[in-house]
Amino acid sequence: MSVGIQAFGGYVPQLRLDRAAIANAHAWFNPGLKGLGKGERAMANWDEDPITMAVEAARDCLNGREVELSGVYMASTSMPFQDRQNAGVVAQALLLGEDLLTLDIVGSQRAGTSALVAACKVAAGGGKPILVTAAEKRRAKAASPIEMTAGDAGAAVLVGDGDGVAELLGSYTKAVDFIDHYRGQDEAYDYMWEERWIRDEGYMKLVPAACEAALAEAGVEAGDVKTFCFPAAMKRVSGALAKKLGISEEAVRDNLQAVCGEAGAAHGLVMLVHALQDAVPGDKILVAGFGQGCDALVFEATDAITNGKPAMGISGCLSLGRVEGNYNRYLAHNDMVEMERGIRAEMDKQTGLTTLYRNKNMIMSAMGGKCSMCGTVQFPKSGVCVSPNCGAVDSQEDHPFVGAAAKLNSYTADRLTYSPDPPAYFGMVQFDEGGRAMTDITDVDPAVGLKVGMPMKLTFRVKDYDTKRGFRRYYWKATPDVATKGD
Repeated sequence: MSVGIQAFGGYVPQLRLDRAAIANAHAWFNPGLKGLGKGERAMANWDEDPITMAVEAARDCLNGREVELSGVYMASTSMPFQDRQNAGVVAQALLLGEDLLTLDIVGSQRAGTSALVAACKVAAGGGKPILVTAAEKRRAKAASPIEMTAGDAGAAVLVGDGDGVAELLGSYTKAVDFIDHYRGQDEAYDYMWEERWIRDEGYMKLVPAACEAALAEAGVEAGDVKTFCFPAAMKRVSGALAKKLGISEEAVRDNLQAVCGEAGAAHGLVMLVHALQDAVPGDKILVAGFGQGCDALVFEATDAITNGKPAMGISGCLSLGRVEGNYNRYLAHNDMVEMERGIRAEMDKQTGLTTLYRNKNMIMSAMGGKCSMCGTVQFPKSGVCVSPNCGAVDSQEDHPFVGAAAKLNSYTADRLTYSPDPPAYFGMVQFDEGGRAMTDITDVDPAVGLKVGMPMKLTFRVKDYDTKRGFRRYYWKATPDVATKGD
């Protein structure tokens, strides 16, 4: 039975931190950072984390289609929760149902490709498709090389039986406890080892062995590989690996270092999604993930790839980036500096878990109501229809608002209300199909601002953080739909 990628999508936050801002801040201490101070790294907003990025990547992948899944896998080394299933939050946000397996895959920089390998093996046994998501928001010590080379991003692929848009031809995993870096229990940052050792003993020995085995299983010659995706920030490593494998230099895929940075365990899938966006039928793609061994997978793009590409993907997200030159904002968003946030920030943010559970479809999934008598839609769902000409009682049916087109009715920029990134924007959003909601507004470009009537959309974000108990609440906020031109 053939197995393939049925759909794919990606997400990169809008903010791009100028690496020169990082280098300029630390050159007094480490002048060598100036050599890395080129280009931009993707920077998650204060209300973004691996879960929110995985949700947005999955939305791009599924593109509004209704599909019954057997599982949702999430891969990351920076999961928001250690003892709450992160993949379960993704499934709830997307209303994917309860009759499925949710699984977190962690503990290695190849977690993303390992999740993909596992999903392909399960899908080979038949059954419903599996949604694989991966996202990363890694913290790094100030003035460290990884602070310069890392980036925040997510990707998602839908795996199932049938060739799909890219058929799996072969895969192989080589598991070796080679420690290039590690992060111990309760440690905030990775501890890195010497680069030359990692390159010579790790990349150049472990990766070729896994790739050669995957190519052999696929029955593909190295010279026939059209695209080689290897997620390493280290310069010239991918080219050296390609040469050793017999893959042409032209096949080495851009690792997006100049415009995004390395998204940790998600970066193999990020590069795969980016490659699939440019693929044509017949292209053979080799993607590898490195971390305590190596995963390697070989795909071939099918005729379905021509019409099977996502609305945004990685390319679309990269085109919407805006440069952030304030390094201090990056430090604050990643809790790397202790700031005086004022008395208003001291309000207790304890979440009523009972209330959250009882209202999970409204809060976590933006589920509203539609009157079965008159067809009026409203958010939130209530016991009485809001139409003055109806007023029917208990007539509301579930009606999802995620993905619904909307426009901004009114807004406020408030500097008295506490916000981790002031001012706090909120306002009334009017949905084109009917219904309106008062909600927070995020990702406002200061150079553009807000305008009544501008296109808006909902995006899954962190509502607030309960720092006393280590909990975070999620909600669907409004954001300017920068991919849609207004009237």
